Amino acid sequence: MGIYLHKILPVLILPTGLIILLLLGGLLLRRRWPVWTALALFWLCSTPVLSDALMTLVEGRGPRLEAAEMPAADAIVVLGEGRDIAPGPAAVSEWTDGDRFWGGIALYRAGKAPLLVFTGGWLPWAPGAPPEGDVLMRHARLLGVPEIALHTTAKVVNTEAEAYAVAQLLQQKSRTRVLLVTSAFHMPRALHLFEETGLVVTPFRVDYQVDAAEAFTVRSLVPRAEKFRKTEMAWRELIGRAWHALR
Repeated sequence: MGIYLHKILPVLILPTGLIILLLLGGLLLRRRWPVWTALALFWLCSTPVLSDALMTLVEGRGPRLEAAEMPAADAIVVLGEGRDIAPGPAAVSEWTDGDRFWGGIALYRAGKAPLLVFTGGWLPWAPGAPPEGDVLMRHARLLGVPEIALHTTAKVVNTEAEAYAVAQLLQQKSRTRVLLVTSAFHMPRALHLFEETGLVVTPFRVDYQVDAAEAFTVRSLVPRAEKFRKTEMAWRELIGRAWHALR
């Protein structure tokens, strides 16, 4: 039940939830201002200028580094980033975004650590899907990563669970120095959670959501569905950080 509340309750204070509440309020109260406010919020959250500004705030301005620039560590830890299950009895996992996976592979090929650890992301509303770590290990084997280097955690449902599962796995092997691979917008919270377990963490940020080459133009004020999605990603991450700080 906890994971359902964790995923559902924030919707009420995300742009989608606020827009729906405003529209319902306008209908029930027979007032126009909540409807206009909902439309204005929808437009603003869909514009590149607001979406990119909010995502830049969440990501920070740290540069995307090459694997060769990173220091050596005991293990490379790649956090789950989600996948879609294709229809059919094989329940094939398809990429939603492979940046974290490829970041981990690049670090391993650069000789930065002898172990490559994937987290066993799994959600109760997809019970038939294998843990994400099992899927990513299979891809890594096909790319030539030896079996002895590959590890995954038990099933985990959020970043906090990932941190403690990885710490338990590595501390059994007397390994404490890790290169942590996750999306730039997710890194500050993930880094703090992993450091709380006693691991010594060096971040390797990937999956940047803002195009650094894109200049401000009139097009930056034109709403786009993709920008609304990224606004919600950034907003949700800020909620996660606030919740973690309160705890």
